[in-house]
Amino acid sequence: MTPPTFIDALSTGTDKIWGLRAIAQALGLSVDTTRRLASKPGVPIYQPAGRYFAVRSELNAWLRSKAG
Repeated sequence: MTPPTFIDALSTGTDKIWGLRAIAQALGLSVDTTRRLASKPGVPIYQPAGRYFAVRSELNAWLRSKAG
């Protein structure tokens, strides 16, 4: 059996991820690194009303596009 990857972990759970810490955990990154990523254009991490938000399926598709 193949061990799960971080992309596999990202594809489980609810589709909406609220909060920078939860997004960082889903990505397997630090909070600081995730905050830097969120500030870059094209990264599907949003900050409506001051709170970070991501959609799991969008993050998954974005990661897959970067892997190739």
